[in-house]
Amino acid sequence: MISYLKGKIINKGQGYIILEIRDIGYKVFINDAHYSEINIGDETELYTYQNVREDALDLYGFKSLEQLEMFELLLTISGIGPKSALGVLAAASIDDIKESIARGDSGLLIKVSGIGKKTAERVVLELREKIGVISGGRETKGYREGAMASGEEIDALMALGYSMPQARDALKSVDPKIKDTGERIKAALKSINN
Repeated sequence: MISYLKGKIINKGQGYIILEIRDIGYKVFINDAHYSEINIGDETELYTYQNVREDALDLYGFKSLEQLEMFELLLTISGIGPKSALGVLAAASIDDIKESIARGDSGLLIKVSGIGKKTAERVVLELREKIGVISGGRETKGYREGAMASGEEIDALMALGYSMPQARDALKSVDPKIKDTGERIKAALKSINN
């Protein structure tokens, strides 16, 4: 099984690169967000997932181990294949994906091509308890508690036009002694506007 590659990008195609390592070219599928960051001639390192099927042997590449782990978790869900899982990783950061799942919000996943409402809800349901295992469970307890406690506040700030990372960062700066949702939102807005 090929788990890691390091080499020079010699070609790019729609959704893939060809990585040369010791005169051998490996075709590696990557997500669209990563694709826009790399150029022909660049040296790169990728964590890889080798997908073996009856009619194909494909490699999927990721710039971090955390992305690979999320990709593998997504593949455990019925109805999610490698292309859909790559689409999820291109749609948002790992933190945003984990936060959406922890809050029980399938909205982010529904936006991904090839994932319908039922599949998105299945992803949230099945992965909600598993998201802490990514990168050794570094964030499990505090992360989930914060995400669950601030889900309504994040939704309110996003409804006002702020991105999920902006909303999350603003709410982190709010004094934990403030318990009222409305007051927390006001404090977060003050933080954003300062």
